Amino acid sequence: MRDRLPCTYILASAPRGTLYIGVTSDLVQRIWQHRNHLAPGFTSQHRIHHLVWFETHDTMEAAITREKRLKAWQRLWKIQLVESTNPHWHDLYPDLV
Repeated sequence: MRDRLPCTYILASAPRGTLYIGVTSDLVQRIWQHRNHLAPGFTSQHRIHHLVWFETHDTMEAAITREKRLKAWQRLWKIQLVESTNPHWHDLYPDLV
C-alpha cells in the first residue's frame, strides 16, 4: 500500500483551458481515475485530465482548506499559479508514475 499524502491539485483540459481544482490523499490514484473517466462529473464531461499543478500538505484538513481558497480565486490568479511553476503547462502525471 502506498503512503497517503494529502494534496491539492489543478487539472486542465489544455494550456489555459478549462480548469478543475481537487483534493486527494492519493494523487497518483486520483489522477488515474480522472484520466480513465472513472470520476463521473465535470472532469469527464469536459475531458479535463492533464495534471498541471499540485502541492502536498501535512494534513487533509490543510489540503481541503487550500482547495476551498483556490476555488474562490479569480481565474487569472489560478493561471498565474500554474504558470509560476509550470509555464508550458506540461502534464505532470507521467513524472509521478
